[in-house]
Amino acid sequence: MGERKLNFKDKRWSLHGMTALVTGGSRGIGYAIVEELAEFGAAVHVCARNEADIDKCVEEWKNKGLNVTGSVCDVSSRDQRQHLIETVASIFHGKLNILILFFR
Repeated sequence: MGERKLNFKDKRWSLHGMTALVTGGSRGIGYAIVEELAEFGAAVHVCARNEADIDKCVEEWKNKGLNVTGSVCDVSSRDQRQHLIETVASIFHGKLNILILFFR
């Protein structure tokens, strides 16, 4: 990842070194939250039910130089939630600082 130049806002409210999980982050306010967290320096993992949506969003964020990964998860499914937690634990080496949940 290329280093982004920090503006005043970034210096004051840095999330560098922090990790975040946002469920339902491929659209609407979830999308905006993912982008803001990543712009402030957090490593973000996003999940949603539609793989094509996730892939499109992650590609957009990576093209902006943001550190975002994604996976498919329907948070109403216990098995899928368990798999998501295992995935996130692996990606972030067991460290999760921020959790944002959206349900529909």
